Amino acid sequence: MIEDNKNDFPTINWFPGHMAKARRLIQDNLKLVDVVVELLDARIPLSSANPMLADLIVDKPHMIALNKADLADQIATKEWIQYFNQKNIPAVGIDSMTGKGMKLLLKTIDELAKEKVNKLVSKGVNARSARVMILGIPNVGKSSLINKLAGAAIAKTADKPGVTRAKQWIKIGKNLDLLDTPGVLWPKFEDMQIGLKLAFTGAINDEVYDMEKVMNIFLETMIQYYPERLIERYKLQSDLLESSSEVLQAIAKKRGCLLKGGMIDEEKARRIILNEFRNGKLGLITLDRINSI
Repeated sequence: MIEDNKNDFPTINWFPGHMAKARRLIQDNLKLVDVVVELLDARIPLSSANPMLADLIVDKPHMIALNKADLADQIATKEWIQYFNQKNIPAVGIDSMTGKGMKLLLKTIDELAKEKVNKLVSKGVNARSARVMILGIPNVGKSSLINKLAGAAIAKTADKPGVTRAKQWIKIGKNLDLLDTPGVLWPKFEDMQIGLKLAFTGAINDEVYDMEKVMNIFLETMIQYYPERLIERYKLQSDLLESSSEVLQAIAKKRGCLLKGGMIDEEKARRIILNEFRNGKLGLITLDRINSI
């Protein structure tokens, strides 16, 4: 959805040491689980799928949970679920904050784990809970999902990427043990459009990229694909939607982002727009579309 003008793309590279450690941790513990749940951001299902994880879990029964479906275009989410199902990968849309989709998620996990658990029983091993690993990129909602399933704030949560640290097993009812793991990004974004979408949604720490350049591209994307959302949210005149700089200036004035002497506080305006997108106040938006594959 983002125009491919590579010369204008800011450089976004993120692979701190703890990400490499997390990858090793996941690799070491895969043998302990029966099922892998890959948690994707419903707004960017393609961009939030870590290609390193695909290589790691290739031999494990796995499914996809499209989290933050409450913030995504509902029609697009249904299309993505159908896309994954056609690849024989069960997929469900969920909202880890409200619990929407949890019953279907648990039912799908149970179905995937049943074969492994039954095989152990047939070999004389006592029946045990299904063991499930939840994987995903930073800030996709792993800890919030586990907390919702467990009914208590067990996993550490925060708005900053990478806050889930050591591995931990969490008991969910009588029949399910969940393994939470740190979020993992991959070393380099070959496609900078992916890096940008990860920045838009908060998977990458805001301190590691040029906010001005990234937000210019975000506004250009909104102008091209969701102009009505900008007009509605910020009460803009349609003739202002000519450039990202004009839109930013107009929003800054509407929101009172002014410095001494009446100068526009563009940095404050950018933060407001980005936070309102992430919180769903710009409406239901999906940045990855099936027709872009």
